[in-house]
Amino acid sequence: MRRATIKEVAAEVGVSAATVSNAYNRPDQLSPELRERVFAAAKRLGYAGPDPVARGLRRGRSGAVGVVYADPLSYAFADPAAVMFLEGVSRAAEEAGLGLLLVPAPLRKGRNPRAVGEAAVDGFVIYCLAEDDPLVDMALERRLPVVLVEQPPREGALSVETDDVGGARAAAEHLLGLGHERVGVISFELGRDASGGLAGLERRREATYRPSRLRLEGYAAAVEGAGLSWEDVPVYEAVQNEPEQGRLAAEVLLGREPRPTAILTLSDQLALGVFEAAKKMRLSIPEDLSVVGFDDVPEASRTEPPLTTVYQPHVEKGLAAGRMLVAQLGGEEPQSPEPLPTWLVVRSSTAPPKTGT
Repeated sequence: MRRATIKEVAAEVGVSAATVSNAYNRPDQLSPELRERVFAAAKRLGYAGPDPVARGLRRGRSGAVGVVYADPLSYAFADPAAVMFLEGVSRAAEEAGLGLLLVPAPLRKGRNPRAVGEAAVDGFVIYCLAEDDPLVDMALERRLPVVLVEQPPREGALSVETDDVGGARAAAEHLLGLGHERVGVISFELGRDASGGLAGLERRREATYRPSRLRLEGYAAAVEGAGLSWEDVPVYEAVQNEPEQGRLAAEVLLGREPRPTAILTLSDQLALGVFEAAKKMRLSIPEDLSVVGFDDVPEASRTEPPLTTVYQPHVEKGLAAGRMLVAQLGGEEPQSPEPLPTWLVVRSSTAPPKTGT
């Protein structure tokens, strides 16, 4: 249906287009009777009021903040950690009366390289993109307020991080302290070219996804601190952070000889896949295999047995990023906070290895 124009409403009432505009935007400039005449004519003609997009362009504001992340749109609703992070950003936007625009940037299919450049937003929260992803530069080039989350520092941009190294080191030290010496690791993507499979030492060191690299650094520090070789620890790089990928990776690691007695995963989603693989292979957790996750999403406490994992404050991280962005939109100059804390949550999925294994 064709949308009626403000000029048609003005002609119907016998006033100027500016008078019709005032009826909606400056009601104190018109008498109540004239305003009612304008609204009645608008209703008859099917005029719904000034176009909010055009109004935003005139004001230089869209009334929304954008969240850019390197996954398909559905990932924002499928991954519990991402859901909690977005909850935090949404709270901050809600407090400021702003909307939220999700700007997915999947690498493997459906990526729109213009998505960041064309997004009608007042600022960006950039969430876990690879360090060499050109979308980061595209966002910064728009000269809008930006908050980087789990990204390396960039000049002129605020950032929010968590203590990934400390959390990962605590997880690995927990397993080593129980007596495990044969440990495997399941990582999510190390770079934008992830294809799945075992990752060598150089691949681990050159990871361009910051959380992946830092968590592996934490594991490596614990392993080497115990006098073991990090190079000898098998690390499987999954192509996506989902249980199915965790299952496939676990089957590869558990098919090695000698078989690992424990598996560290970079996320609880991947750990859930390890549980599936262990069940399929008739391995008991933790008697035959200890498993440690990372994130402490709600599902972690409901697995059987409950998952030992590393807690990180997802909602608080999103809230901090969102509030920092809103503060910039209001003309303030906030400072980047210290890395948010992480800590190990020990549950029942870990135990000493069987004697003689």
